Amino acid sequence: MSIVTLQIPEVKSIETERPHQCPYCPGETFQRWGGGVKAVRDPYLGEVWVYRYRCCRCQRTFRHYPQGVKRASQTQRTQVLVALGWIMGLSYRGLVALYCAFGLKIERMSAWRDVQVYARQLEKERHWQKVRVLGVDGAYVRGWGKTQPVLVAVDLGTGQPVTVGYVEEKDPQAVKRFLEPLVQRLGVSVIVTDDLNSYKVAARELNLEHQVCQFHVRRWVGRALRDLRLHLPPEWHALIHEVQGLIDELPPKGEKRLWQLYRQLPVNRKGRRSEDMAPLELLRHLIGRLAQDWANYRVFDWQAEVPWTNNTTEQVIGRMKMRARTVRGYKNWPGMASGLMAAGVRIH
Repeated sequence: MSIVTLQIPEVKSIETERPHQCPYCPGETFQRWGGGVKAVRDPYLGEVWVYRYRCCRCQRTFRHYPQGVKRASQTQRTQVLVALGWIMGLSYRGLVALYCAFGLKIERMSAWRDVQVYARQLEKERHWQKVRVLGVDGAYVRGWGKTQPVLVAVDLGTGQPVTVGYVEEKDPQAVKRFLEPLVQRLGVSVIVTDDLNSYKVAARELNLEHQVCQFHVRRWVGRALRDLRLHLPPEWHALIHEVQGLIDELPPKGEKRLWQLYRQLPVNRKGRRSEDMAPLELLRHLIGRLAQDWANYRVFDWQAEVPWTNNTTEQVIGRMKMRARTVRGYKNWPGMASGLMAAGVRIH
């Protein structure tokens, strides 16, 4: 049985420690300037005591809130609980009904703002966290009347989303523009993606190691080889079987054998596009592509922290898309970005 641990902020009814620094100046000496009761929305507390202090340096006064309490009427504990309820599948209307049953009155717009704040906090926390191996994959999410392209970046060390972008993954330059600030800020050295050419171009131009997800490779290569087996004479079936074996085993020098097989096949350049190529020319083209990208299939073999598939990123996208179906589409990009970031979190 799996155990889910949620870290909920602690909330105190009164702050026993004095402030350490004035919010308006570097002053560190204060005079207590009264206090009062503040009503809060919290599962356990109905009110807290807030002290007011006067800075001896700038003479300005300010409130010193207890732990877990800010200017808002909701405590930080309530905000996190509302956001987690949304992440786990409740609608905003459902959140209002649930907490109302426990005597906690929350408006739908307040719940929506809690989710936005939670998502921004998540992205802020990960803004400067070092990420060596980054999973990247595209998705299409319903928003403002049609399906919108989204690019998702995931820290493959923690399995948590780093950021999302309004990017079409088939555009190499758009992918590069999305990745470049992440590489510079987070120290990314390896990306793990599917076999789309745009990722190869971006990785090459950014000087990144590129691990291609082996699930995608084996799926499309297996389909292509099965189709070629149906259209090629039996004398070529042994060669097809050997290519399939190389993909299954991924030997260190597999590209050398692939180039040998590539040169053995006759050249026929009548068809420039794949739909115009004869089956034998299609086989030659496939083998050449595999040989050319062979190093990208085996990065995981010499770098222990690099996974051989991009399943972690796809799991994050799965959580995002599952939640997106229940909100009946997003209205704008800021709302979609915050919703996807919050929904992609793996709770532990």
